[in-house]
Amino acid sequence: MEILGSTFDDSVFIEARDRVVESLSPFKAKTCEPQWFCQSAALNTDDFLEKQKVYKFRGDLAVRQGNYQRALEAYGNCLQWTPDNNLTIRRDVLEGMARCCINLGQRDKALDLTHLLSKEASNTCHLISLLLLKVSIYQHFGVVGSKISCLQQLCSLVPFNPWHWFSLGQTCVQLLDGNTTTAAECGDGGSVKQQEDSAELSQDQIWLKASMCFIRTRLLLRILQQQQSSFVLQRSEKVLQITTEALKRLNPKETTLQALTEVMSEDLVPDKMREDYQDGESLASVCLQSFIERWWDKVLLTGALETDRAPAKP
Repeated sequence: MEILGSTFDDSVFIEARDRVVESLSPFKAKTCEPQWFCQSAALNTDDFLEKQKVYKFRGDLAVRQGNYQRALEAYGNCLQWTPDNNLTIRRDVLEGMARCCINLGQRDKALDLTHLLSKEASNTCHLISLLLLKVSIYQHFGVVGSKISCLQQLCSLVPFNPWHWFSLGQTCVQLLDGNTTTAAECGDGGSVKQQEDSAELSQDQIWLKASMCFIRTRLLLRILQQQQSSFVLQRSEKVLQITTEALKRLNPKETTLQALTEVMSEDLVPDKMREDYQDGESLASVCLQSFIERWWDKVLLTGALETDRAPAKP
Protein backbone atom coordinates (compact mmCIF):
# COMPACT_ATOMS: atom_id res chain seq x y z
CA MET A 1 0.00 0.00 0.00
CA GLU A 2 1.44 3.32 -1.08
CA ILE A 3 1.27 6.29 1.19
CA LEU A 4 0.00 9.38 -0.59
CA GLY A 5 2.96 11.39 -1.78
CA SER A 6 5.55 8.71 -0.96
CA THR A 7 6.25 7.59 -4.55
CA PHE A 8 9.04 9.08 -6.67
CA ASP A 9 9.53 9.48 -10.38
CA ASP A 10 12.21 7.04 -11.62
CA SER A 11 13.87 9.85 -13.57
CA VAL A 12 15.05 11.33 -10.29
CA PHE A 13 17.47 8.41 -9.84
CA ILE A 14 18.89 8.41 -13.38
CA GLU A 15 22.61 9.06 -13.58
CA ALA A 16 23.52 12.57 -14.58
CA ARG A 17 25.28 11.41 -17.77
CA ASP A 18 22.14 9.64 -18.96
CA ARG A 19 19.88 12.65 -18.55
CA VAL A 20 18.94 14.72 -21.56
CA VAL A 21 20.12 18.27 -21.01
CA GLU A 22 18.41 20.88 -23.11
CA SER A 23 20.68 23.71 -24.15
CA LEU A 24 19.22 27.16 -23.56
CA SER A 25 19.97 30.03 -25.87
CA PRO A 26 21.81 32.85 -24.11
CA PHE A 27 19.65 35.73 -22.93
CA LYS A 28 20.14 38.94 -24.84
CA ALA A 29 18.77 42.06 -23.20
CA LYS A 30 17.13 44.55 -25.51
CA THR A 31 19.11 47.76 -25.71
CA CYS A 32 17.72 51.10 -26.82
CA GLU A 33 19.49 54.25 -27.86
CA PRO A 34 18.89 57.39 -25.79
CA GLN A 35 15.55 58.98 -26.79
CA TRP A 36 14.91 56.20 -29.30
CA PHE A 37 11.21 57.08 -29.20
CA CYS A 38 11.91 60.46 -30.81
CA GLN A 39 12.98 58.80 -34.07
CA SER A 40 10.38 58.60 -36.83
CA ALA A 41 11.14 54.88 -37.27
CA ALA A 42 9.79 54.24 -33.75
CA LEU A 43 6.24 54.53 -35.12
CA ASN A 44 6.82 52.10 -37.99
CA THR A 45 4.99 49.30 -36.25
CA ASP A 46 1.52 47.79 -36.15
CA ASP A 47 1.76 47.12 -32.43
CA PHE A 48 -0.65 49.56 -30.73
CA LEU A 49 1.11 49.06 -27.39
CA GLU A 50 4.42 50.12 -28.90
CA LYS A 51 2.82 53.26 -30.38
CA GLN A 52 1.23 54.02 -27.03
CA LYS A 53 4.64 53.87 -25.33
CA VAL A 54 6.30 56.02 -27.99
CA TYR A 55 3.74 58.82 -27.67
CA LYS A 56 3.74 58.59 -23.86
CA PHE A 57 7.53 58.88 -23.69
CA ARG A 58 7.48 61.79 -26.14
CA GLY A 59 4.92 63.59 -24.02
CA ASP A 60 6.89 63.03 -20.81
CA LEU A 61 10.08 64.32 -22.44
CA ALA A 62 8.33 67.41 -23.79
CA VAL A 63 6.99 68.21 -20.32
CA ARG A 64 10.49 67.86 -18.90
CA GLN A 65 11.73 70.28 -21.56
CA GLY A 66 8.90 72.73 -20.87
CA ASN A 67 7.29 72.36 -24.31
CA TYR A 68 3.71 71.90 -23.12
CA GLN A 69 2.05 72.25 -26.52
CA ARG A 70 4.12 69.42 -27.97
CA ALA A 71 3.48 67.38 -24.84
CA LEU A 72 -0.28 67.95 -25.14
CA GLU A 73 -0.25 66.72 -28.74
CA ALA A 74 1.82 63.63 -27.83
CA TYR A 75 -0.46 62.77 -24.92
CA GLY A 76 -3.50 63.19 -27.17
CA ASN A 77 -2.03 60.71 -29.67
CA CYS A 78 -1.16 58.33 -26.82
CA LEU A 79 -4.76 58.44 -25.63
CA GLN A 80 -5.97 57.33 -29.07
CA TRP A 81 -3.86 54.17 -28.82
CA THR A 82 -4.77 53.42 -25.20
CA PRO A 83 -7.57 50.85 -24.68
CA ASP A 84 -10.54 51.97 -22.59
CA ASN A 85 -9.85 49.23 -20.05
CA ASN A 86 -6.28 50.42 -19.39
CA LEU A 87 -7.35 52.87 -16.69
CA THR A 88 -3.87 53.36 -15.25
CA ILE A 89 -2.37 54.75 -18.47
CA ARG A 90 -5.57 56.63 -19.33
CA ARG A 91 -5.62 58.44 -16.00
CA ASP A 92 -1.90 59.21 -16.20
CA VAL A 93 -2.27 60.65 -19.71
CA LEU A 94 -5.42 62.64 -18.92
CA GLU A 95 -3.77 64.20 -15.88
CA GLY A 96 -0.68 65.00 -17.96
CA MET A 97 -2.89 66.70 -20.56
CA ALA A 98 -4.66 68.70 -17.85
CA ARG A 99 -1.37 69.93 -16.39
CA CYS A 100 -0.20 70.92 -19.86
CA CYS A 101 -3.41 72.92 -20.28
CA ILE A 102 -2.71 74.67 -16.98
CA ASN A 103 0.69 75.82 -18.22
CA LEU A 104 -0.79 76.85 -21.57
CA GLY A 105 -3.48 78.95 -19.88
CA GLN A 106 -6.30 76.73 -21.15
CA ARG A 107 -8.45 76.72 -18.02
CA ASP A 108 -11.71 75.42 -19.50
CA LYS A 109 -10.00 72.53 -21.28
CA ALA A 110 -8.17 71.57 -18.10
CA LEU A 111 -11.47 71.49 -16.20
CA ASP A 112 -13.06 69.38 -18.97
CA LEU A 113 -10.26 66.84 -18.56
CA THR A 114 -10.87 66.69 -14.80
CA HIS A 115 -14.50 65.88 -15.62
CA LEU A 116 -13.34 62.90 -17.68
CA LEU A 117 -11.10 61.79 -14.82
CA SER A 118 -13.98 62.01 -12.35
CA LYS A 119 -15.98 59.52 -14.44
CA GLU A 120 -13.18 56.95 -14.12
CA ALA A 121 -12.48 57.46 -10.40
CA SER A 122 -13.14 54.17 -8.61
CA ASN A 123 -11.31 54.50 -5.27
CA THR A 124 -10.15 57.10 -2.79
CA CYS A 125 -6.67 57.33 -4.35
CA HIS A 126 -8.25 58.36 -7.66
CA LEU A 127 -10.45 60.93 -5.93
CA ILE A 128 -7.54 62.40 -3.96
CA SER A 129 -5.47 62.75 -7.16
CA LEU A 130 -8.42 64.39 -8.91
CA LEU A 131 -8.97 66.90 -6.10
CA LEU A 132 -5.25 67.76 -5.97
CA LEU A 133 -5.34 68.37 -9.73
CA LYS A 134 -8.32 70.69 -9.34
CA VAL A 135 -6.50 72.54 -6.56
CA SER A 136 -3.58 73.09 -8.96
CA ILE A 137 -5.93 74.47 -11.62
CA TYR A 138 -7.71 76.86 -9.27
CA GLN A 139 -4.45 77.97 -7.68
CA HIS A 140 -2.88 78.72 -11.07
CA PHE A 141 -5.82 80.83 -12.17
CA GLY A 142 -6.39 82.47 -8.78
CA VAL A 143 -9.84 81.02 -8.15
CA VAL A 144 -9.66 80.92 -4.37
CA GLY A 145 -13.32 80.07 -3.71
CA SER A 146 -13.27 76.84 -5.72
CA LYS A 147 -9.83 75.98 -4.38
CA ILE A 148 -11.14 76.19 -0.82
CA SER A 149 -14.05 73.93 -1.74
CA CYS A 150 -11.67 71.25 -3.08
CA LEU A 151 -9.35 71.53 -0.08
CA GLN A 152 -12.32 71.08 2.26
CA GLN A 153 -13.21 67.88 0.39
CA LEU A 154 -9.62 66.69 0.79
CA CYS A 155 -9.73 67.40 4.51
CA SER A 156 -12.95 65.39 4.78
CA LEU A 157 -11.55 62.52 2.70
CA VAL A 158 -8.13 62.40 4.41
CA PRO A 159 -8.77 64.10 7.77
CA PHE A 160 -5.40 63.25 9.31
CA ASN A 161 -3.22 64.74 6.55
CA PRO A 162 -1.76 68.00 7.96
CA TRP A 163 -0.70 69.32 4.54
CA HIS A 164 -4.29 69.68 3.27
CA TRP A 165 -5.25 71.56 6.42
CA PHE A 166 -2.18 73.76 6.10
CA SER A 167 -3.02 74.56 2.46
CA LEU A 168 -6.61 75.34 3.40
CA GLY A 169 -5.47 77.70 6.14
CA GLN A 170 -3.06 79.49 3.81
CA THR A 171 -5.79 79.84 1.17
CA CYS A 172 -8.16 81.36 3.71
CA VAL A 173 -5.46 83.88 4.57
CA GLN A 174 -5.22 84.75 0.85
CA LEU A 175 -8.96 85.28 0.84
CA LEU A 176 -8.58 87.62 3.83
CA ASP A 177 -5.94 89.59 1.93
CA GLY A 178 -8.51 90.30 -0.77
CA ASN A 179 -6.68 89.13 -3.94
CA THR A 180 -9.32 86.59 -4.96
CA THR A 181 -11.55 85.40 -7.73
CA THR A 182 -14.93 83.84 -6.97
CA ALA A 183 -16.04 80.48 -8.30
CA ALA A 184 -18.68 82.18 -10.45
CA GLU A 185 -16.06 84.34 -12.19
CA CYS A 186 -14.11 81.23 -13.09
CA GLY A 187 -17.06 79.66 -14.86
CA ASP A 188 -16.55 76.48 -12.89
CA GLY A 189 -19.31 73.92 -13.04
CA GLY A 190 -19.38 73.44 -9.26
CA SER A 191 -22.66 73.47 -7.42
CA VAL A 192 -24.12 76.64 -5.94
CA LYS A 193 -23.85 75.00 -2.50
CA GLN A 194 -20.09 74.59 -2.91
CA GLN A 195 -19.71 78.22 -3.98
CA GLU A 196 -21.66 79.41 -0.96
CA ASP A 197 -19.61 77.21 1.38
CA SER A 198 -16.28 78.55 0.12
CA ALA A 199 -16.74 82.02 -1.34
CA GLU A 200 -19.74 83.63 0.37
CA LEU A 201 -18.18 83.97 3.82
CA SER A 202 -17.76 87.09 5.90
CA GLN A 203 -14.31 88.31 6.89
CA ASP A 204 -14.87 87.06 10.44
CA GLN A 205 -15.89 83.61 9.17
CA ILE A 206 -12.85 83.40 6.91
CA TRP A 207 -10.64 84.44 9.84
CA LEU A 208 -12.23 81.74 12.00
CA LYS A 209 -11.80 79.07 9.31
CA ALA A 210 -8.12 80.00 8.87
CA SER A 211 -7.59 79.79 12.63
CA MET A 212 -9.21 76.36 12.94
CA CYS A 213 -7.17 75.02 10.02
CA PHE A 214 -3.86 76.16 11.46
CA ILE A 215 -4.79 74.76 14.87
CA ARG A 216 -5.64 71.41 13.26
CA THR A 217 -2.36 71.50 11.33
CA ARG A 218 -0.39 72.11 14.53
CA LEU A 219 -2.15 69.28 16.37
CA LEU A 220 -1.50 66.78 13.56
CA LEU A 221 2.13 67.77 13.05
CA ARG A 222 2.90 67.38 16.75
CA ILE A 223 1.46 63.86 16.67
CA LEU A 224 3.31 62.88 13.49
CA GLN A 225 6.64 64.29 14.68
CA GLN A 226 6.89 61.44 17.17
CA GLN A 227 7.28 59.01 14.25
CA GLN A 228 9.43 61.15 11.94
CA SER A 229 13.14 61.68 11.41
CA SER A 230 15.62 63.19 8.97
CA PHE A 231 14.37 65.57 6.26
CA VAL A 232 10.74 64.58 6.91
CA LEU A 233 11.03 65.82 10.48
CA GLN A 234 12.79 68.97 9.29
CA ARG A 235 9.94 69.73 6.90
CA SER A 236 7.37 69.24 9.66
CA GLU A 237 9.32 71.54 11.99
CA LYS A 238 9.49 74.23 9.31
CA VAL A 239 5.74 74.06 8.57
CA LEU A 240 5.01 74.00 12.31
CA GLN A 241 6.95 77.23 12.69
CA ILE A 242 5.04 78.83 9.78
CA THR A 243 1.77 77.66 11.33
CA THR A 244 2.65 79.18 14.70
CA GLU A 245 3.54 82.49 13.04
CA ALA A 246 0.27 82.45 11.09
CA LEU A 247 -1.71 81.94 14.30
CA LYS A 248 0.17 84.83 15.92
CA ARG A 249 -0.83 87.01 12.99
CA LEU A 250 -4.47 85.92 13.19
CA ASN A 251 -4.21 86.50 16.94
CA PRO A 252 -7.24 84.57 18.30
CA LYS A 253 -8.07 85.19 21.95
CA GLU A 254 -7.06 82.54 24.44
CA THR A 255 -10.67 81.43 25.01
CA THR A 256 -11.22 81.07 21.27
CA LEU A 257 -7.94 79.19 20.90
CA GLN A 258 -8.92 76.71 23.60
CA ALA A 259 -12.42 76.20 22.17
CA LEU A 260 -11.10 75.59 18.64
CA THR A 261 -8.39 73.24 19.91
CA GLU A 262 -10.99 71.17 21.74
CA VAL A 263 -13.20 70.82 18.64
CA MET A 264 -10.36 70.10 16.22
CA SER A 265 -8.81 67.43 18.46
CA GLU A 266 -11.97 65.41 19.16
CA ASP A 267 -11.22 62.71 16.56
CA LEU A 268 -7.45 62.57 17.06
CA VAL A 269 -7.50 59.13 18.64
CA PRO A 270 -4.57 56.83 17.69
CA ASP A 271 -6.75 53.82 16.79
CA LYS A 272 -9.04 55.91 14.63
CA MET A 273 -6.14 57.64 12.93
CA ARG A 274 -4.79 54.25 11.83
CA GLU A 275 -8.05 52.83 10.53
CA ASP A 276 -10.21 55.73 9.38
CA TYR A 277 -10.38 56.34 5.60
CA GLN A 278 -7.65 54.04 4.35
CA ASP A 279 -6.19 54.89 0.94
CA GLY A 280 -7.46 52.80 -1.94
CA GLU A 281 -10.91 52.08 -0.53
CA SER A 282 -13.75 51.69 -2.98
CA LEU A 283 -15.73 54.91 -3.26
CA ALA A 284 -18.91 52.92 -2.72
CA SER A 285 -17.67 51.88 0.73
CA VAL A 286 -16.65 55.38 1.81
CA CYS A 287 -19.26 57.43 3.64
CA LEU A 288 -18.07 60.98 4.23
CA GLN A 289 -19.42 63.73 6.40
CA SER A 290 -19.09 67.08 4.75
CA PHE A 291 -16.57 69.57 6.08
CA ILE A 292 -19.39 71.74 7.39
CA GLU A 293 -21.12 68.95 9.29
CA ARG A 294 -17.96 67.46 10.71
CA TRP A 295 -16.11 70.57 11.87
CA TRP A 296 -17.53 73.95 10.84
CA ASP A 297 -20.93 73.61 12.51
CA LYS A 298 -19.24 72.48 15.75
CA VAL A 299 -16.87 75.44 15.59
CA LEU A 300 -19.78 77.85 15.17
CA LEU A 301 -21.48 76.31 18.21
CA THR A 302 -18.50 77.33 20.35
CA GLY A 303 -19.61 80.94 19.90
CA ALA A 304 -16.19 81.95 18.61
CA LEU A 305 -17.72 84.42 16.15
CA GLU A 306 -19.72 86.14 18.89
CA THR A 307 -16.53 86.74 20.85
CA ASP A 308 -14.68 89.84 19.72
CA ARG A 309 -11.39 88.65 18.28
CA ALA A 310 -8.18 90.38 19.07
CA PRO A 311 -6.82 92.68 16.36
CA ALA A 312 -4.72 90.85 13.81
CA LYS A 313 -1.00 91.40 14.21
CA PRO A 314 0.95 92.73 11.23
